[in-house]
Amino acid sequence: MLPWQGAGLGLARRPPQDGAMSGLAGLDLNLLRVFDAVARERHVTRAAERLGMSQPAVSNALARLRRALGDPLFLRRPGGVEPTALALTLAAPVAEALDRLAETLGAATPFDPATARRVFPLGMSEYAEAVLAPPLIAALSREAPGVLLAIAHADRTDAMAALEAGRVQMAIAVLEEPPALYTRLRLLPEAFLVLMRPDHPLARGELTLERYVSVPHLLHSPNGSRDGALDEPLRAAGYPRRLGAVLAHLSAVPALLRETDMIITLSARLARALAAAHGLICRPPPIAVRHTRLSLVFHRRFEGDPGHAWLRRRIVALAREAAQRDARVQAGGGEEAR
Repeated sequence: MLPWQGAGLGLARRPPQDGAMSGLAGLDLNLLRVFDAVARERHVTRAAERLGMSQPAVSNALARLRRALGDPLFLRRPGGVEPTALALTLAAPVAEALDRLAETLGAATPFDPATARRVFPLGMSEYAEAVLAPPLIAALSREAPGVLLAIAHADRTDAMAALEAGRVQMAIAVLEEPPALYTRLRLLPEAFLVLMRPDHPLARGELTLERYVSVPHLLHSPNGSRDGALDEPLRAAGYPRRLGAVLAHLSAVPALLRETDMIITLSARLARALAAAHGLICRPPPIAVRHTRLSLVFHRRFEGDPGHAWLRRRIVALAREAAQRDARVQAGGGEEAR
């Protein structure tokens, strides 16, 4: 729990109903933390886990809030709770005020990774998680054993919504330039490789465009889109490809490649890792593909947070190390039969 009891928080914005905002002014800030967690999670048990509290303690806090504000705030529904109109109105200003208070206190408190106890909610695409999460978590286990990363899925379709709602404090994926209140750090440039089984018909000989599009392609697309980075350049060259399947998760890719004639074109880092782990091979694609880049995006309110800044620097350093390893691999002789 936060080290304040009985403190008030002024939230003078359009009163949603008589007395509601005046009731907020005298509330224990810990009650507002409970309100914020339930509003974000829409589930009492998950809110309790987020706060490190028991479910009865969260329920008791909600009862106190309901009495203070004269509103049920959250109504039980199958699978969770639904906020009332008053709760929806209060959610944004309460979250903003708590975030700004945490930012101010964080900026005033030095961050020592060796002794810190803190949870960082991160959003990562499946690819970013596969490439960066293992070395990052390994580094934190050595350098910051009390720091926990809580990673949720986020990609270009939902990362900004997760950041704006406060569900994550930073997002790592292939992301566009964000709005002005956010900062974007470019991490890793992405090349591509074609992944297939070792005895595939395309595993030997020149991989021409004609041969490349003669077999069905597997597409990894967490959001279900059937258009990948390759499709535009292939169509422009007059060689549209045929999709054999679209998968939301990478876990099924190796088995499908081993059991069918499908091939998949992935980020080179991920393709190399899958090839090494599952006895597959990589080949360069026969067409130039516009390189993409992993980016880290965060709200500027966290720029002055020492812990947040330390974690950002650690992620950037790990990305730089990964890029240097890639350069050494490419200098060592290419990708054939890898």
